[in-house]
Amino acid sequence: MKKILSIIIIGILIGCSFGVQGLFLKKPSEETTNTDLGDFFFDKKIELFMTLAKFPSLSACVIEGDQVTWSNSYGFYNLKNRKEASEDTIYNIGSITKTITGTALMQLWEQGFFDLDEDITNYLPFPFRNPHFPDNPITFRMLLSHSSSLNSESMSQNGYYWFNFSDDAPFSFYPFPWLEEHLIPGGIWYYPERWSTTYRPGEYNMYANINFDIIAYLVELISGESFVDYCKNHIFTPLEMYDTSFNLSELDIDNVAIPYHYHNGEYLQINDLSYLFGSKTPPNKYWRILNIPVGGLYSTISDLSHFFIAHMNDGVWNDVRILKEKTVEEMHTVQPPGNKGSSGDYLGLEWEILENPGIFNVTLMEHSGGNIGVLTRMNYISYGKIGFIIFANGDEYYEQESPLTSIVNGVLIPNSLLKKAGYNLFSHIDFGNIGGE
Repeated sequence: MKKILSIIIIGILIGCSFGVQGLFLKKPSEETTNTDLGDFFFDKKIELFMTLAKFPSLSACVIEGDQVTWSNSYGFYNLKNRKEASEDTIYNIGSITKTITGTALMQLWEQGFFDLDEDITNYLPFPFRNPHFPDNPITFRMLLSHSSSLNSESMSQNGYYWFNFSDDAPFSFYPFPWLEEHLIPGGIWYYPERWSTTYRPGEYNMYANINFDIIAYLVELISGESFVDYCKNHIFTPLEMYDTSFNLSELDIDNVAIPYHYHNGEYLQINDLSYLFGSKTPPNKYWRILNIPVGGLYSTISDLSHFFIAHMNDGVWNDVRILKEKTVEEMHTVQPPGNKGSSGDYLGLEWEILENPGIFNVTLMEHSGGNIGVLTRMNYISYGKIGFIIFANGDEYYEQESPLTSIVNGVLIPNSLLKKAGYNLFSHIDFGNIGGE
């Protein structure tokens, strides 16, 4: 029944996306060219999908080779003031931030500061072991591939990830001594469920945000720079990512998208969500999270495309190299233990590698991000050097989460963008896999 329902939904939406626009649109003028007409219907299709997914605004781009070949924005990133989204709109990018954090550490690796299979305790001011497997070292590779034996988090267990601060980073107690107090038995914020009792370090991939808190701390210890300064000096500035920062004070706040959560027929700001957060309701309408290396970065699709193009093209954007070719190859290679792990995907060094993902017979390299009022995607079909980036200031959480929303966000909008580059994801569909078992 689940398979049948999913097929029906996909069929209806595919039909809507190509044959129902006439119900919603004015007739194009006779002066409209074929290209303009195609763009007109494409834009209306994306707007329809946004309505179904409850996204107030969306910015996206398509990359072919080493160039952005299409970009556009839709909707309002500030609903009260009716501010229209553009390629200069700044969004919180969620967990895509981890690809920046991983790149920072791998820049230091390629300079010979450490070995990927080296025990990270050698670099930390406290002994770092899973207390259930104290004889098993935890390595840089394990952190980067989420196989350190740190457990995945639930929202209830790890509300600290989404605490909203009034000030910018750095914070006096983060990453140290916060990490030690959180990860070592007896620490102020320690809880036993953080560590796996089943899997030894290196045995299983379990996506856990905190791996990247540790990675950022290692970047600081090895480089001698704060994590914020390191990323600015060695990634953002060389790649001309001038509207990208961990700190809102460095950005034009009037261009920052407000995160919205759809609830009971209206769009609410995160500081209006007491029904979700209770006493921990954020004091302001923009996310300022403690754990910036995990999901705290703000950027535009234009800025992030520079970084993504570098990863798509062996470490180079616009003749600027941020990584060596062998480093990029290592990051994009499935890492041991080579299982799909808790995320359902194979993992490289902070890149998710989707072999025949879901219902499609293709290989994708990607990372996505999500929080309340935040939904982002960065996907890449490697053999065709085709990629896309999507930022939205809506979400899939709670009552908004449904098969319909997931299909719109995860299938229909991405396929529409890929078709802009002449690639039809649906031509690779395997209907036998729709809906799972």
